[in-house]
Amino acid sequence: MVLRHIQNQAAPATEHGKPVQCRNWLAWAIDEISADFARSADTHLVKVQLNGLDGIDVYFKDESSHPSGSLKHRLARSLFLYGLCNGWICEGTPVVEASSGSTAISEAYFARLIGVPFIAVVPNGTAPAKLAEIERLGAQIERVDGSDIYAAADMIASSKGGHYMDQFTFAERATDWRGNNNIAESIFKQMELEAHPVPDWIVVGAGTGGTSATIGRYIRYHRASCSRTRLAVVDPENSVFASAWQAARRDLVIDTGSRIEGIGRPRVEPSFLPEVIDRMIEVRDVRSFAAARFLSDRLGKRVGPSTGTNLIGVLELAEEMRAAGRKGSIVSLICDGGERYRDTAFDDTWLASTFSDFGKAWAGLDRY
Repeated sequence: MVLRHIQNQAAPATEHGKPVQCRNWLAWAIDEISADFARSADTHLVKVQLNGLDGIDVYFKDESSHPSGSLKHRLARSLFLYGLCNGWICEGTPVVEASSGSTAISEAYFARLIGVPFIAVVPNGTAPAKLAEIERLGAQIERVDGSDIYAAADMIASSKGGHYMDQFTFAERATDWRGNNNIAESIFKQMELEAHPVPDWIVVGAGTGGTSATIGRYIRYHRASCSRTRLAVVDPENSVFASAWQAARRDLVIDTGSRIEGIGRPRVEPSFLPEVIDRMIEVRDVRSFAAARFLSDRLGKRVGPSTGTNLIGVLELAEEMRAAGRKGSIVSLICDGGERYRDTAFDDTWLASTFSDFGKAWAGLDRY
């Protein structure tokens, strides 16, 4: 990957020839992405009414309302700007990403916006609805057996003289964590007129780790206005993040992958920064799916399983606050819409055959 980046950067800027042409195209591409950003209003912060939690206000920031339908829209925009401004992407450069779905969809959106080829390297078993959306945006899909989609994406990028976007490495550094209307700054701005404007907790999942890194850094950088806020990261089954955080180790690896698409990883990704996280909460998959269905019913719109994972973390923290007699607020994220999971989370037959205790998990949410 280093050699490919050096190759992309090797030609010096001149007054004539391709480097200047690339510079002109670069200015156009950045303008296109900036215009897209200007056209998109900030995502809504939705207050969720939950029973039995008097004095504890719960909010979900609806990241599914982005043009590409998920939280990954922010990441994809940052990664494209990062690649463009570093000189790694120029006119016609094939962009390749390793992704199980939502990041690939969002990157395909931006690739089409600036007219560069995009190849999504996905593991077999990725939700058909996500694959259909990637292809609708004009991208090519390469399916890979096993869990090592990283090496496959890097190899494909090298063979095509392209750029491997590598969300898992660059997520935490491509986003300006100090502010610039990032997701953390947006949350605190939107909370200003609420009864408890400074959240006690912000709850997110980790896939690349970029979102938790951005929020955790922002909280520390703006300590005067965020001193009360702590960051909790929820982790599904078949993920090493929680164990790595508890043991303070980055070398943990497992052979299986997370069933909750978008979060949980079999290895500790480079963008995962455990030092900025105050709490890790492990969540069983059946509870994530049940919570996604519960929250969908409560909101009147479908949300994905990773949002269900977030809700379980929110409820655990809210119950602790209630038991301690504390009032305050908790903020989390709607990561993506449930339409992409109609064959799993919103298929009653699939749920019944996959989780024998789904009914029990659903019943456990009744009191809210």
